[in-house]
Amino acid sequence: MPFLPNKAVRKVAMSDRERNTDVILIGAGIMSATLGSLLKELVPDWTITVFERRATAGEESSNEWNNAGTGHSSLCELNYTTQKPDGSIDISKAIKVNEEYQVSRQFWSYLVQSQLIRNPRDFIVQVPHMSFVQGEKDVAFLRKRFEALSANPLFEGMDFTDDPAKLAEWIPLMMQGRKVDGPIAATRIGSGTDVNFGALTRMMFDHLNRKNVAIQYNRNVDDIKRDADGSWNLKVRDVASGNVERHKAKFVFIGGGGGSLHLLQKSGIPEGKGIGGFPVSGLFMVCNNPEVIAQHRAKVYGQAPVGAPPMSVPHLDTRVIDNKETLLFGPFAGFSPKFLKNGSMFDLVTSVKPHNLVTMMAAGVKNVPLTTYLIKEVMQSKEKRMQSLRQFVPNAKSEDWDLLVAGQRVQIIKDTAAGGRGTLQFGTEVISAADGSIAALLGASPGASTAVSVMLEVIGKCFPQYALEWEPKIKEMIPSFGLKLLNNPELIQEIHATTASALGLVQERELQHV
Repeated sequence: MPFLPNKAVRKVAMSDRERNTDVILIGAGIMSATLGSLLKELVPDWTITVFERRATAGEESSNEWNNAGTGHSSLCELNYTTQKPDGSIDISKAIKVNEEYQVSRQFWSYLVQSQLIRNPRDFIVQVPHMSFVQGEKDVAFLRKRFEALSANPLFEGMDFTDDPAKLAEWIPLMMQGRKVDGPIAATRIGSGTDVNFGALTRMMFDHLNRKNVAIQYNRNVDDIKRDADGSWNLKVRDVASGNVERHKAKFVFIGGGGGSLHLLQKSGIPEGKGIGGFPVSGLFMVCNNPEVIAQHRAKVYGQAPVGAPPMSVPHLDTRVIDNKETLLFGPFAGFSPKFLKNGSMFDLVTSVKPHNLVTMMAAGVKNVPLTTYLIKEVMQSKEKRMQSLRQFVPNAKSEDWDLLVAGQRVQIIKDTAAGGRGTLQFGTEVISAADGSIAALLGASPGASTAVSVMLEVIGKCFPQYALEWEPKIKEMIPSFGLKLLNNPELIQEIHATTASALGLVQERELQHV
């Protein structure tokens, strides 16, 4: 368990306080913003310092142009439900992700109601979520999925249709010019959301700045070592001047996106041994024609191509960025050895260590088809990508769409009992030291949408000695804390209603283009 100084110990000279802090957060993304905001509510007198290598908050994975912004709640993501050998649909992951998203909504609502952040419409709006499929096999799967989910109170309000006329009402842009010569179907739920995680991250760091959190931009953490007294000693470099400072803390959170793996390795904790990372880049097509954008208002997810990673599930998304609607299609997966969009071409090579070499080699052998697929994706021409887009928007014109390079994602590679050596995992995972003095977040999607649940996991692992003391405040911020929503249908209704009201999520019939 990390030891945190008492008030008497904190009475130190200003020059020392600039170098010593209770908590250090590495990376100014949605994860550090969330953990910092939670801790400031739980223990306001703890000192917190944030180091970010970029010039502002939320410039990497959390940026609105670098992620899907779906508000992942399993309403439309087909890869969160799988078909079992007996033909039934496993919805366990969909339930887990949905419940975790409801936790995030509760905390955001608390921040708004407490006036710690304002203008929620600047980061969240209501946009219908849909799943769209073609072909007899996929239509049969979608129908079974709908039957399994719609019977669950977490997914109340979901509709299904295989009627082309109804689909033309739901998604007119996608049905214009479409030759319907086989089964076609979609599900739709109007309570879905679009979340601008970049805007939310910046709002939360503005709040933390007002709470006297020391946020230092253009600072790169070059090294992290354990001191004899158990504290963590960080070598922090000013990106502009090259000047180096030493900063110490009893607790460190590494939330630097793809950059977290290198820092975890430098910490030397046993829990970080044997773990590798596999980077996957992404690109989107962005519509530049307002007339086309105005014809579509939904997030529509399809099935991933054979051999594609789960993060490559194609989707046509209405996004609201800077209070303006836009339309994105993708992602197109690609490969780059960088672990961050603004990272180094040597990131992948330098992440290979003696303790993970065999694991990485095994992963390389296992994932030759995936690597080949990613390389082919990188080599695609714009017209080839337009052909993929036309499966969603048959009349799409090349001049109406531009290519956007999205963020990097680093998937976890580790040895598992189920998958054996070098198993590539899709998702997020918290790695923490046995004494709880340091934790790192690795992985990707659903990531930002479940940030509050993930950071509560960090708090639970790293500060168990405060569990009873902090529980009442956590329940004030997150009423469902410690409960399974699935077992409390009335609570589900209450939370949906109260968070929708707090976040300004109006009913679909009241929506107007912003």
